[in-house]
Amino acid sequence: MSETVQIISPVDGKVFAERQMLDGDAIDRAVSRAKAVQRDWSMVPLGERVALVGKMVDALLAMNDAIVPELASQMGRPVRYGGERRGVEERSRHMLAIAGESLAPLMRPEKDGFVRYITREPLGVVLVIAPWNYPFLTAVNSIIPALAAGNVVLLKHASQTLLAGERFAEAARMAGPPEGVFQNLVMGHAETEKLVGSGLVDHISFTGSVEGGRRIERAAAGTFASLGLELGGKDPAYVRADADLDFAAENLVDGSFFNSGQSCCGVERIYVHADAYDGFVDRFVGQARSWTLGHPLDPATVIGPMARASFADHVRRQTEEAVRSGAGRHLNWAHERDKPGSPWLAPEVLTGVNHQMSLMREESFGPVVGIMKVADDEEAIGLMNDSPYGLTASIWTADLDAAGRIGAHIETGTVFANRCDYLDPALVWTGVKDTGRGGALSEIGYHNLTQPRSFHLRRV
Repeated sequence: MSETVQIISPVDGKVFAERQMLDGDAIDRAVSRAKAVQRDWSMVPLGERVALVGKMVDALLAMNDAIVPELASQMGRPVRYGGERRGVEERSRHMLAIAGESLAPLMRPEKDGFVRYITREPLGVVLVIAPWNYPFLTAVNSIIPALAAGNVVLLKHASQTLLAGERFAEAARMAGPPEGVFQNLVMGHAETEKLVGSGLVDHISFTGSVEGGRRIERAAAGTFASLGLELGGKDPAYVRADADLDFAAENLVDGSFFNSGQSCCGVERIYVHADAYDGFVDRFVGQARSWTLGHPLDPATVIGPMARASFADHVRRQTEEAVRSGAGRHLNWAHERDKPGSPWLAPEVLTGVNHQMSLMREESFGPVVGIMKVADDEEAIGLMNDSPYGLTASIWTADLDAAGRIGAHIETGTVFANRCDYLDPALVWTGVKDTGRGGALSEIGYHNLTQPRSFHLRRV
């Protein structure tokens, strides 16, 4: 009999849902269905595919009232934020709107006697391995453009948020694409790696840890499947002397603590010019005091428990190490549930930090942030680059030309000025160094989910 997987709610430590994992035979049948229908799906006119995928998006958005409390129970995000509807709709609608332009043939300049152009062809079977922290937003980055481009999709969702995969499957059934075009698979790590290495998958889109990415790369070795990897992050912010400190503090508190700090592009370290340091820290700590820990099903709660106790304990260890090395705590909340072995972790702000502390160099993925004084732009750039990761970096300044100059020297996938923790679907979402490879969203997202084909036609 197949094994089962349980969703243990961080809210009360109880089993929220339990599902049976697919065995090898069931996975083989799913892949066979996908491969059997892929060519026919790719031959459906683009406009019809886009319309069908749009119906899938409509159906998913219509479920939001039920999805919001499910998310709170599965991974702890407070219901006050309304789930992920706004971002899902923005990204999905944009990617569908640009499908025609992004997938249109590229006509080459006229050459006497020849017709030359490049088309974008679907890769085939796309495996999306989605994470728990933003279980809908991260998944639509690949699912929507992959389907629109003529690929078929197999979704393997994180065990913490299995119900998100079921919601996608339900939306697909309601939209009505041919059977096998989209399938939700409940699999364990071993079966997932076996599928990745089978040679039956043409592209793998993985969002998760660096070690998880390495396992995917090892499993896919020799298959020639293409990979899209979004892995770890340690996103920095730099507050210049000319920044609007009230605005910067308010937005950076949100960027640091939203979703209990469990955001791919959440702010984990802040560097502040010496001339602005004291004023910024005072404002930041003042704003942070309103981010109090509470029950995620309470509409008044702004920050809930982390998804798992082990994640919270990792942040506790980093914080305690930094304090032992001389860092100062500014919040130091006393909450009855915030104790070792519990997913309930209150936000914390640390100063007196340095890059000998793991808090400032290694991923935290929790509600803690270190703030460090710097002398100038050059020192800020050096410290921002002193990390194995590179997803986003934000610069807070009244001088956008300076932001551009500084951003050109930062090793990162996205440079923000005066904002953070946001994905613009018109821009490619990508990372450098250990954060990963490939890119999602924008027309480049379509290019990474398709194969170019050249046509060189000679008149005789």
